[in-house]
Amino acid sequence: MCGHPALDFAATLRARRSTRFEMFVTPERLNAWYLECGLVDAITPGTEDDVREATTVREAVYRLVTNRHLGEEPDREALAVLNGAARRTPATPQLTLSGRHTEATPEQALATVARQAVELLSGPDVPLMKECGNPECTRVYIDRSRGMRRQWCGMESCGNKIKAAAYRARKKSAPAAAAH
Repeated sequence: MCGHPALDFAATLRARRSTRFEMFVTPERLNAWYLECGLVDAITPGTEDDVREATTVREAVYRLVTNRHLGEEPDREALAVLNGAARRTPATPQLTLSGRHTEATPEQALATVARQAVELLSGPDVPLMKECGNPECTRVYIDRSRGMRRQWCGMESCGNKIKAAAYRARKKSAPAAAAH
């Protein structure tokens, strides 16, 4: 949705400025995210420690993405957290008779996401990063649209909500056609 797995990972704490919706509430939800985003095909059961570690790394990624997006110096503590996770053994894809298959532990999946974040934050897509134009949303996405005019993290989420609200506001403020 955000155009990069590390940005999708950072977006797993939604609405940071208001209601704060946490996606990683259990080890099962964390592992489900690793599977749903296609990072791994199979994952061993996780623990509460895996959730704590993942949320710590996620917040470091979000801090560093925000630093880069705003042109600020990277937060040193966030750098240490991200680099520590990236140094661990990542998930390793294997070629099987039916194609590519990646099995991992939660720690390996997290190391893979951390490495993806390092690649993103040191790569050519940094100038394409934007924060969603929805004031309630705090997602950062990669804008690859023509002219870089995309305003929302996604039409199916924020874009439709903003457009529908603007339409309702226009309809409400438009003078009612008098049928006298």
